[in-house]
Amino acid sequence: MDVVLSFLNFVKIIFINSEKNMKNILLILFVLFFFFSDNYSQFNQFPNPNKGDLTGGLGMTWIDGQPFYAFRFRPEISFAKIGVGLDLNLEFSSQGKLRKENFNETSDYLSIIRYVRYGMKKDPVYVKLGALDFYTLGHGSIMYQYNNSPSFDTRTIGAVVDLDFTKFGFESIYSSFAQAGVLGMRGYVRPLQYTSAASIPIIGNLEVGATFAGDFNKNSGKVYNYQTNIFDDKGSVSIVGLDLGLPLFNFSMANASLYFDYVKIIDFGSGAASGIILGLNGLGIFSASAKLERRWNNDQYMPAYFNSLYEIERYTENVSSKATTLEYLNAAENGYYGELGISVLGTFNVIGGLQKLDNHDGGILHLTADVAPSGFSFIARAGYDKIFVDGADVFKLNDRSILFTELGYKPYSFMIVSMVYQWTFTPIRNSDKEIVGYKPQKKIEPRISFVYPFNM
Repeated sequence: MDVVLSFLNFVKIIFINSEKNMKNILLILFVLFFFFSDNYSQFNQFPNPNKGDLTGGLGMTWIDGQPFYAFRFRPEISFAKIGVGLDLNLEFSSQGKLRKENFNETSDYLSIIRYVRYGMKKDPVYVKLGALDFYTLGHGSIMYQYNNSPSFDTRTIGAVVDLDFTKFGFESIYSSFAQAGVLGMRGYVRPLQYTSAASIPIIGNLEVGATFAGDFNKNSGKVYNYQTNIFDDKGSVSIVGLDLGLPLFNFSMANASLYFDYVKIIDFGSGAASGIILGLNGLGIFSASAKLERRWNNDQYMPAYFNSLYEIERYTENVSSKATTLEYLNAAENGYYGELGISVLGTFNVIGGLQKLDNHDGGILHLTADVAPSGFSFIARAGYDKIFVDGADVFKLNDRSILFTELGYKPYSFMIVSMVYQWTFTPIRNSDKEIVGYKPQKKIEPRISFVYPFNM
């Protein structure tokens, strides 16, 4: 115990006194977390049925070098298929004033209710209102791991409705009720389920899908004109797609399926992808999932256009936009996407994925680790997303990355003493208080958290 406490004190000193050393520590943490596997999958993010968690915390947060006193209260309950999560975050300056970005919009007050849901993703009925974390539409060729609230300072309330009626179904998402935003819809049918071939292994579950997704935000189609040096407005960005899915087998301990997607970005380019998805469940002791995909990319086309950082990429006033990148993307290049996820006893979870082009850099990286072994007094958590990755700056923090890390010690079963480092984003507003972009923001926080799980 003394060794662990000494190590935590050492880490705290480094966090406070040296940004350079802080980044070195982060690199070491990532090596430790991902040495064992280069992984990816999305694990259960809600309490089990008829259980809940009361989580709260106090801390001192340094935001871009300025100190704030932080208070957090984040309870979650799950009753049968219904779940509710709250998220109250208060940050006060040394003068006792509430940080203005905490509650400067009506949606900030509403977003204290982080989510209300019914069911889980892949259930016959799944409905969720609130923050939408890492949502994927279909096989992910159009929307993959999309996040409607990439910054805590601009929490957004959206909705997801997924229904599966065995023979047909649909998936849908709308990113924001406060303003025009991202809309995605995918309908699918299993045509052989309507025929005598329904019972034939493998082909009986053939799935055919069609997708529409678009961003109706007023800035989504702004493209920089290098001749006039102004942004031209091409209107909303709309994407359509067709897909085929063929489950190879689906047993209690393992499943696998093949798929093919074709995607067209209206007024831009098109592309296609084909791959295999594998899942393994070892009697609750070990679970894993994997995905390997080949991508064929034409000019003016990006796979997974609506990704985890899309809300950040969309538009920054007088600086950049994602539609501009799409407009001038004329060096079409194929590539691969791979992901792997591993969970051991629900206490060691490592997930990660990487897109790699055939001959150039410019990949997309997602890594997450959560280590909280039963019977031990330490926890370690990390999450990292980066776009346009090249070999030289994989872990360099900039305007193309988001990072969260926490290293903690549990003196009691209900208490966690930890150090948190975040590289996130804060909104840029114009004179009318409208969000016209985002800029990177660094947060460092020594934190004391209280976690009380309970049964209902």
